[in-house]
Amino acid sequence: MSPKIRVGSVNYLNCRPLVHHLADDSDSPFTVRFDPPAVCASLLDDGAIDLGMIPAIAYADRPTDCVVPGVSIASEGPVASVALFTRKPVAEIRTVALDTSSRSSVALTRILCARKFEIAPTFARHAPDLASMLAAHDAALLIGDAALFVDHRALGAEKIDLGQAWTEWTGLPFVWAFWAGRAEAVSPAAVRRLQETKEAGVRSSDAIADAYVAAMPQYREVARQYLRENIMFDLSDRMLDGLRAYYREARAIGVIASVIEPRFFAAAPAAP
Repeated sequence: MSPKIRVGSVNYLNCRPLVHHLADDSDSPFTVRFDPPAVCASLLDDGAIDLGMIPAIAYADRPTDCVVPGVSIASEGPVASVALFTRKPVAEIRTVALDTSSRSSVALTRILCARKFEIAPTFARHAPDLASMLAAHDAALLIGDAALFVDHRALGAEKIDLGQAWTEWTGLPFVWAFWAGRAEAVSPAAVRRLQETKEAGVRSSDAIADAYVAAMPQYREVARQYLRENIMFDLSDRMLDGLRAYYREARAIGVIASVIEPRFFAAAPAAP
């Protein structure tokens, strides 16, 4: 029997449709573990996983890796789960606490501050706790479930959706993360399985959302709407245009050394 393909998934709601039932049966070629996005990239670097749902910016460190075609975590317009929270007008923000779970969103925050918001704050890494972040800084970047479910109004904070800000500024989608790994890590049949899992997960998004927040029923409609309306799971040509624009902007402010073009795994054809 061939060794299982070790998959590193993001431990947020937004990735659950991409791994729903992926490793449920003994015949599955995959094992799945769940970690914050930045950790997924580190595990791939360390060889602890074969394929990771890595932040888009992390691909700049691994340009010879391949990407699973047609699958991503993306948005066009409001994403709901990546946001800058602040009690001050944007023009008055001087310090920003950055969620330590993030890499792509940190780079996006730096880009938007420089190019859209036209501010030059200082940045500090911080554990993702909004109250303590805002106690020490003018604004806070939160990602994932922490940003999606937090009651920011109770803290007197405004929520600035960074997916919406990017699309308003560029007219393009934003690609937050995708499956990537060494070119030899995944067979065409396994790539097709990942694509089919995505398609099945999208069809089951309400059930996935309900199961995810079963212990927090007050978030049921938020979770359902998020998977239906905020998150997109394809990796279309238009999304790739958004990804390329992001890499160009990241290069322009010195976050990455060069603009990279994704390479893709081959996928087996769909069953007739």
